[in-house]
Amino acid sequence: MSRPGPRQGEGALDGARLTLWAPDGLAEVRPGDDLAALVGDLLASDADRSGDRLAEGDVVVVTSKIVSKAEGRVVRAADREQAITDETVRVVAVRERPGGLPPLRIVENRLGLVMAAAGVDASNTPEGTVLLLPEDPDTSARALRAAWRARFGIDRLGVVVTDTAGRPWREGLTDIAVGAAGLAVVDDLRGGTDAHGRPLSVTVAAVADEIAAASELVRGKASGRAVAVARGVGRYVLAGHGPQGDGAGARSLVRGGPDDLFREGSAEAYARGLADGHDLPR
Repeated sequence: MSRPGPRQGEGALDGARLTLWAPDGLAEVRPGDDLAALVGDLLASDADRSGDRLAEGDVVVVTSKIVSKAEGRVVRAADREQAITDETVRVVAVRERPGGLPPLRIVENRLGLVMAAAGVDASNTPEGTVLLLPEDPDTSARALRAAWRARFGIDRLGVVVTDTAGRPWREGLTDIAVGAAGLAVVDDLRGGTDAHGRPLSVTVAAVADEIAAASELVRGKASGRAVAVARGVGRYVLAGHGPQGDGAGARSLVRGGPDDLFREGSAEAYARGLADGHDLPR
């Protein structure tokens, strides 16, 4: 996992206050639209009405849906099952559903995300269509960040692209970061101490996911508000352009390979252990 350069966990959290707002009035995004211009106009007009102008250290949060629409990642609803198959690199679980409905598939998609239906989404999209996730959400976030830094004259600006996902062993859905730029996406506290002086050895906070989830509280699922601004997390926001200013991106949050403790079932893990010469407890 990529880590921020300086220690991001030290010091007060910008006065320990987090402010979020979601401007209203974004028109329906269509394939080929200039999303940076559309959202930039939204943020500018909202600032004229409310006085809430983008400032150094702000993070602009956009849903993957509007990024996908602008990038033309739209397919016919009749092709949804094939689209799920095309986006899948590994099947994690399949559950049959009653009533002739297609089976529920939990899969790893080509972005490395383990999600239901590979992230192919039928909500908040015109009738008869479904949306694929952006081709490369981190690249999309970097392009948006570059355009808004130039337009608003802001150096330290973060961008997060979100999508909705379930979580193993937890009911309900939440938003996670599938793309990010200009942001230290994790707060690596390992090597520090807690409030009682105890050493921290495993604590790595997923900052980008926390911002994504918080933004959904002001955007809502059915309000049509696809953009939010988070203020108060400036210690995680990076300055400059290029790889150092853009940061590692949300792809670095994906846990895979030997760090994925649930990649195999118990039977597969036991068989592999025996093959390696280990006597594993049952």
